[in-house]
Amino acid sequence: MSLLNEYILKEQQLKQLQEDLQRMEGDKRLKNELEFKSKLEALMNEFGKTPSDVITLLDPNSDQRGNAASKAATSSSNRRKRRLKVYKNPHTGEVIETRGGNHKGLRSWKDEYGEETVESWLESQES
Repeated sequence: MSLLNEYILKEQQLKQLQEDLQRMEGDKRLKNELEFKSKLEALMNEFGKTPSDVITLLDPNSDQRGNAASKAATSSSNRRKRRLKVYKNPHTGEVIETRGGNHKGLRSWKDEYGEETVESWLESQES
């Protein structure tokens, strides 16, 4: 795309965004939300409160839910282990045990002999 075409496209997008913004500014719901937000911020400043203070005040259990969600997301004990796969190269007798497909030796075998051939060398698969 030429620089001129890109400029014209960006200009059209800007014009469309400005029209959308003007349409939104005329919306009464947006005006009400902006008024609520400004009044809430003024009230928080008056009493020296932060947004998290207000959330805790209005919903005391929100902190417990947030901690439970973050613990669940960071906990690796809930994740099941990958299966251990054992491959044996019939040409060299070399054995590779891996839980993932990104093993350096396994990758080199697949590059040399092909993926289907190497998968046929799978001797055992444990949970």
